[in-house]
Amino acid sequence: MEKTIEINAKELNFKDLNNKIREYEKNGTVKITDLTGQRFIASGMNNKKIELNGIPGNALGAYLTGAEITVNGNAQDAVGDTMNAGKIIIHGNIGDAAGYAMRGGEIYVKGDAGYRAGIHMKEYKEKKPVIIIGGKTGSFLGEYQAGGLIIVLGLTKNDKPLVGNFSSTGMHGGKLILRGKAENIKFPGQTTKRKATKEDLDEIKPYISNFCKYFNFNEKEMLSEEYTVITPNSANPYKQMYIAN
Repeated sequence: MEKTIEINAKELNFKDLNNKIREYEKNGTVKITDLTGQRFIASGMNNKKIELNGIPGNALGAYLTGAEITVNGNAQDAVGDTMNAGKIIIHGNIGDAAGYAMRGGEIYVKGDAGYRAGIHMKEYKEKKPVIIIGGKTGSFLGEYQAGGLIIVLGLTKNDKPLVGNFSSTGMHGGKLILRGKAENIKFPGQTTKRKATKEDLDEIKPYISNFCKYFNFNEKEMLSEEYTVITPNSANPYKQMYIAN
């Protein structure tokens, strides 16, 4: 039977908290209570499941190399900064710059994201980072995206646009996939907007399936809807700046 270790974080700074988490590297789930904004939780960690109760501070799961982190609430800025592998599951909203320079792994967010989610995401061979945002996002989503997959579902009921201004600015790799037709959303000239194909839907299906499992949505209904795909334009000048011929 999997063992659960509980840590009360109320009186711990982020260094002491991370040291305590590392003590239980391979002993099942580490459950952390009374978080009060400690930064860098689980930075660079592998081989463990971590459940967070309270509000984690900036850079949750930075440089993550394989751990699975679940947050029962909101998270602040830079979730999954430069992460390499693993999963981060947020049962709430997140702040700015989620998945900054993300190189692998998966981030699932039930609610909304702030500005610059997925900025500088990149991929190499089998390492493909994925961010799924269940709600809506702020401006500069996928700025300078070089690889990976960003999916925005727009499930939250508020008056915000699905994505903010300047989404996909400087995009030169990867895909942004939006639920719906995205008819009123303006994208930069170096990108191409098109209806998702069967191949696109096959690509996102495992991630949509996980999202629905984590947050109790109907997978069949979600996959039956129309999606819009944003990719770099083949004549994109940014590609020549960042990718060698």
